[in-house]
Formats: sequence, structure tokens, C-alpha cells
Amino acid sequence: MAGKNTICLWFDGGAEEAARFYARTFPGSEVLAVHRAPGDYPSGREGGVLTVEFTVMGIPCLGLNGGAAFRHSEAFSFQVATDDQAETDRLWHAIVDHGGQPGACGWCKDRWGLSWQITPRALTAARARRATSAAAAGPAARPVPC
Repeated sequence: MAGKNTICLWFDGGAEEAARFYARTFPGSEVLAVHRAPGDYPSGREGGVLTVEFTVMGIPCLGLNGGAAFRHSEAFSFQVATDDQAETDRLWHAIVDHGGQPGACGWCKDRWGLSWQITPRALTAARARRATSAAAAGPAARPVPC
């Protein structure tokens, strides 16, 4: 990876499968390299996938097959701004229908536990306009849920 900043995503053995799924699903995504173990090691065998270099919508990532010690959480998510509802539905269903889990307000989780926010740009813009209007109305205005 040539970039200065790369997101390292920890997987329990599914880094290559996840990277290939992201490359098939999201425009501007690709698998760049798969690095395999040169020999047997305590938790794996020669030829097993250690790391995978890939991009998700142009963002450089490194998938690390580090084992079960750490899990993904909602503290990190990919936020995807879509151009219309059809694109939103296509991406959200690609994740959920491939073993993922649905969530509220455009959130979903893929089969590897990574969180995604799939949201149309028009909705984000409308929410920003409402928030600005609510702030101008003063403290009595209630926030608008997603």
C-alpha cells in the first residue's frame, strides 16, 4: 500500500473473503495483494492468509487475520453516501443478504461484524437542514430522529 494512512481491520480468519466481497460490492474497491504464511506457525499453516491489502471505495485497508482476540464494534463503521434509494437498497441488501444483520437508520453489519452506514445524500442533506432549523428555533425544538 502506497498511502500514508491505511485502515487495519482485524479478522478471525476471514480477511480474504471479506476483501473479495467488498471488491465485488462497492465501486472503487479492489483486492491488491494477498500475503500468505511462508511456513507453519503456532496458529496456522504454511500458505494460510496472513494479511490482505485492499481498497474499499478508494480507502486503503489491510485485512489482518489475527484470530478471535478482538471483534469489530459500532465504534468503527464505513459511512457510504449513496446517490439514490436504489443504490442504498442495493448496497444495504448486498451486506444483509450475504449473512449480515440489519440495523436502524441505514446501519447494518456485515457477516464479519463490520458496521456500515448506507445513507442517501438527500437524506443526509435534509437532516442537516432540519438540524439547522431546530437550532435556530431555540432550546424548545426537539431533535428529529433518523
